[in-house]
Amino acid sequence: MKRYELNTAQWEKIALLLPGKATDPGRSGSDNRLFVNGCLWVLRSGAHWCDLPERYGKWKTVHRRFSRWCHAGVWERVFDALTADQDNQYLMIDSTIVRTHQQAATGKGGPQNQALGRSRGGLTTKIHMLADALGRPLRFIITAGQVHDATQASALLEGHNMGAVIADKAYDSNEFREQIAVMSAEAVIPSKRNRKVFIPHDRALYKHRNRIERCFNRLKHFRRFATRYDRRTIHFLGFVHLASAMIWMA
Repeated sequence: MKRYELNTAQWEKIALLLPGKATDPGRSGSDNRLFVNGCLWVLRSGAHWCDLPERYGKWKTVHRRFSRWCHAGVWERVFDALTADQDNQYLMIDSTIVRTHQQAATGKGGPQNQALGRSRGGLTTKIHMLADALGRPLRFIITAGQVHDATQASALLEGHNMGAVIADKAYDSNEFREQIAVMSAEAVIPSKRNRKVFIPHDRALYKHRNRIERCFNRLKHFRRFATRYDRRTIHFLGFVHLASAMIWMA
């Protein structure tokens, strides 16, 4: 088995989740495993699509198919299916900023509507993430780098049930705390310095927040997660879901 490729156990977890099965309408995808391995090679290496090794097929064909699956939501559906066995004892939210490569800022339309923005690090994209109690990713929202963390907190939690929500000071707002209370959960969020009356939090439980930080560190081993090379947000999000699926299959 080549480096970066799915092993047999991992492949069996997602094989039936992919389009192109004999029972599906249209053309059968007999090379699904080879195709996914090709996408993983690009994801992990961060290389240009045109540098894809010949063993995975013509790079233009692989790239075109990857794009089709992004637009069809295939990568997201695979990721969602893998996250069915989540641990919701408590959930964690956080974000990370990734540098945008110059090739991602080119093309027609420029950065409009492609989650590209200016922050302290230059041209960047921000990845907002929800993780379960074991530090495994559950949901992502992609925004421009300068977007504040708290603006995406409500959307990350929507539809989830949990015993507590762990987050850092950036998420300390009365509105968000009220939302957590309505969900019958505990807010484990330190108070900002400018609060007139500090709100106590469970310090022992808050120590587990390092699990979502470690999850980001694992995801950044995939170079196309750590640096954004894709012009279109939908392609970048496809790689984010593929990298996260690998975390769940580890």
